[in-house]
Amino acid sequence: MNIAVIGTGYVGLVTGTCFAELGNKVVCVDSNRKKIDNLKKLIMPIYEPGLEDLVRRNVKEKRLNFSVNIKSAVENSEIIFICVNTPPKENGEADLTFVENVAKEIALCMDSYRLIVDKSTVPVETGKWVEHTVKINLKRKKNVEFDVASSPEFLREGSAIYDFMHPDRIVIGAESRKAKDILIRLYKPLNAPLVVTDIKSAELIKHASNSFLATKISFINAVSRLCEKVGADTTKVAEGMGLDRRIGRSFLDAGIGYGGSCFPKDVSAFIKIAEKNGYDFSLLRETERINAEQIKLFIKKIEDSLWIIKDKLIGVLGLAFKPGTDDLRNAPSIEIINTLILEGAKIRVFDPQAMQKAQEFFGDKVKFCKNAYEAAKGSDCLTIVTEWDEFKEMDLARIKKEMRQPLVIDGRNIFDPEQMRKNGIRYLSIGR
Repeated sequence: MNIAVIGTGYVGLVTGTCFAELGNKVVCVDSNRKKIDNLKKLIMPIYEPGLEDLVRRNVKEKRLNFSVNIKSAVENSEIIFICVNTPPKENGEADLTFVENVAKEIALCMDSYRLIVDKSTVPVETGKWVEHTVKINLKRKKNVEFDVASSPEFLREGSAIYDFMHPDRIVIGAESRKAKDILIRLYKPLNAPLVVTDIKSAELIKHASNSFLATKISFINAVSRLCEKVGADTTKVAEGMGLDRRIGRSFLDAGIGYGGSCFPKDVSAFIKIAEKNGYDFSLLRETERINAEQIKLFIKKIEDSLWIIKDKLIGVLGLAFKPGTDDLRNAPSIEIINTLILEGAKIRVFDPQAMQKAQEFFGDKVKFCKNAYEAAKGSDCLTIVTEWDEFKEMDLARIKKEMRQPLVIDGRNIFDPEQMRKNGIRYLSIGR
C-alpha cells in the first residue's frame, strides 16, 4: 500500500519505518525542514534501539522516504496517518491545533478517496472534528470521498520497534466497511488480535490504557510508603501480587514515579475529558498526586541523609525518564536536579544516551561526566534515577572507593540491600 505519515516524532517515525518494513511504500512528512534533511542523511532525531538500522534498510530498498511536501504525499497515498504532537494546555487538555492544521492541509490536497487515520493520542470525539474539518475544506471539490478512522499506537520508548512488530493488540476504530477492510488488510502481516470498533471507543481505549497503567504505578508507590513505615519489602509485595494472573507483575515497580511524554499528558487529558462530560475522575487525580509526591519523597531522602545540602557534591546516574531512550520530557531527573541546585548542591551527572539533550536543560549548572565512576568521584551521595542496565553492573567496590562517603540513594531499587551492605555502602531505596 502507499502510505503517508504526517509527523516524524517518536510515533510517526517508528510507525512509518515499520510499515515500510512490512513491504509498504511510505513517505514520512514533517514541516521541520532541518529534521527531514537530517533523516535523508540517515541522522536520527531520537535514540530508539534498532531504529537507525531499520530506516537505513528501508531507504536503501526505496520503500521509505522523507519529505516536507505534504501535497505530494497526500496525492500519492491511499492511507494518511496523522502522527503529530498533541501537547497539553495549561489546564491539562490536549492541544489539537496541529491535528486540525494537518486535517485542513490533507483536505486541500485530496483529489480522490483517502483514508485519514488518527494515530496521535487524541481525546474522544477528535475523529468527528477531523471529519468536520476535512468536509468544510473540501466544499469546493465535488465527489471526493474519504473516511476518518482511529488506530491508536501502543509503543513503549526503548522497545518501540518490537512493540510495533509484536503488538498485544491492534485497535481499529472506523465507521465504514471500506475503512475497516483497508486497515485490516494493512495490519494483517502482524498477525495480532484485532479490536475493531467505532471511532469513539478506539479513542477512549488509548487514554484508558495509559491511565490504568499510570494508576498501577501509583498504587505500588503508595504501597511502598506503607512498606517503609512497617519494615516490609515492596519488591516482595509486588512479586506476590504479580503472580496473580488477574494482576500481573508489569508496572508494579516502586520508584520515583512515571514520566515521559505519554503518562503525565494522557492522565491529565483523561481527567479533562471526563470533566467535560460531567464526571469527576477522582481516582486519576489521586494517581497524579501520588506520582508527584514520589519525587518529593526521594528528594527528602537525600536531604535527610546529608543534613545540609549546600556545597555537597551529589552524583546523579540517569537522566532520561526511562532506560532505552534519550527522552527527557517530564523526566523525574529534571525536578530532582533543579531542586538540589536551588539548595546549593554541586551536581555531577551521567546517562548513557541523554547527555546531549540534557545540556539543553542544565547548561553549565551541572558537570557532565563520561561514566558512572566519574559521577561518583568525590561525591557525598550517589543517586540512581534511571534504571539503565549498565548501572546494575557497576563495580560496587570501585564506586565506594571513588566516593567521599559511601551513600547510595536508589530511586529504582536496582540493587539488593544485603549486597550493598556487604560492600560497605549505606544504601537507601524505595519501600524497603
